[in-house]
Amino acid sequence: MSKTSPGVEPTEEATETLLSHLIELRDRVLRMFIAVLVVFLILFPFANQLYTFLADPLMAHLPEGTSMIAIEVAAPFLIPFKLTLLLAVAISIPYLLYQLWAFIAPGLYQHEKSLAGPLVASSTILFYLGMAFAYFVVFPLIFAFFTAAAPEGVDVMTDISRYLDFVILLFIAFGIAFEMPVATILLVTMGATTTEKLAAKRPYVIVGVFLVGMVLTPPDIISQTLLALPMWLLFEVGLILARIMERRKAEQKATPEDDPEGPDDPEGGPGGGPGAGPQSGPDSGPAPRSGTTRPEPAGRAPAADTSDETRPSPAARTGYTPLSEAEMDAELDRIEAEDARRGNASAGNRTDGPDDAADDTPDESGDRPERDPR
Repeated sequence: MSKTSPGVEPTEEATETLLSHLIELRDRVLRMFIAVLVVFLILFPFANQLYTFLADPLMAHLPEGTSMIAIEVAAPFLIPFKLTLLLAVAISIPYLLYQLWAFIAPGLYQHEKSLAGPLVASSTILFYLGMAFAYFVVFPLIFAFFTAAAPEGVDVMTDISRYLDFVILLFIAFGIAFEMPVATILLVTMGATTTEKLAAKRPYVIVGVFLVGMVLTPPDIISQTLLALPMWLLFEVGLILARIMERRKAEQKATPEDDPEGPDDPEGGPGGGPGAGPQSGPDSGPAPRSGTTRPEPAGRAPAADTSDETRPSPAARTGYTPLSEAEMDAELDRIEAEDARRGNASAGNRTDGPDDAADDTPDESGDRPERDPR
């Protein structure tokens, strides 16, 4: 039965390999969980102080005599707990990405490793920068706008649960928006587009980032603009970096020593692999015996050598040693002498065979058949 049939069980080696990968994945997931748990346990005693620090941009713009409220019974405990857990995950992101990288790195090629490492590190840093930009730049502006836009007689008293959901949404939105350079470089590197095409579509990109800002941010022009402008600037930065990478790649391709295999490679070049003979065209004929070269027919000019000067000749590739003109004449004389000797020996030992005896035997009528004049 074929090995690819559905009923065939996997081999013992394949099963062991799969189990080893699953065990390694389990160990790394367990390490990731332990890392998040350790950071959470360190931060949990400061949960209330962390929430106060997070609420400072809003508290600074609340009217005098007002504060935040908790409309749910367990909210004063659960909301700081939730914030501490999310902060523990955010702080552990470098270690989590390292564990994920250590699991998949053995299956990547060297050029993929050299590209993935800087991209992972830069994407992590850009995500943190996006969150910091949202907290220090965006939050003070939008909260000042929201509190000032409240109608007269309305006290702004935000629920702590709603506030946490709002700021987490903005953190994620700005963190993803700051990944624009990484996304641009990946698209160009994978061949999905080119820098010239991206530059030509710049007007569409500008409209697109404003649409993204409108969807991911609250319905106000300030937060939308504060998200769209950094995305546009980061797109330009990614475009510049992608052009630099393309220029370096073109320079590396133009360097001759970067090409490990060329037409002069005796193993991989044309006609240089194992078992390749000296034939180079339809007139080559059978390969000559070792120690001899095939003479050119009379009246035919030798074929012009159209190969590269650096390409080894067929005699050099196959190990043949070409004969000189005197050695060639001697070899031809020896072959003609052997042929003449064999012809004389066969003519002297020739006798009448059974067919000749049968021709001389008279038939039933007593007459001998006439011998074939041939």
